Amino acid sequence: TRFKLAILDECDAMTRDAQMALRRVMEKYVKNVRFCLICNYVNKVIPALQSRCTRFRFQPLAETFVKARMETICAAEGIRMDEAGARALIHLSEGDMRRTLNLLQAVTMSAPAVTEEAVYACAGKPLPSDIEAAANWLLNESLPEAFERMVGLQRNKGVALVDILLMLHPYVAW
Repeated sequence: TRFKLAILDECDAMTRDAQMALRRVMEKYVKNVRFCLICNYVNKVIPALQSRCTRFRFQPLAETFVKARMETICAAEGIRMDEAGARALIHLSEGDMRRTLNLLQAVTMSAPAVTEEAVYACAGKPLPSDIEAAANWLLNESLPEAFERMVGLQRNKGVALVDILLMLHPYVAW
């Protein structure tokens, strides 16, 4: 018997009711359909669906692979990308090729070239140089001065405080 294959990407974005309906569909067509559910956050998939699936976890892709693929795409599409821009894309995508490609596409739509500044601006994340400056303020200035500078960084760059704090962590972690 040949099976049909149904692939559902981003199934973790489905509502609980939709997931329950999918469970019933999976039960109804178990004899002739194999379902492939793809998600980013398995904890957002209801246990009733999880119990009917075999789980595969994929490790982040190697930086060399991501960089080579980006370079191939940029060459084919005529996109200008400098080394710092490539490093920024790799850093922010954390080995997720889909995230890399989505960010690359967004940057090319908003900037003439893929540079570090363009990548971080498009992602809405603070530049590493801004984080370095923030770490310096927090370690070397009075609390009111450091607070004012942090608020200024947040306001002027349009970045979220949580992103600043998350990127500061490696500077202060032992």
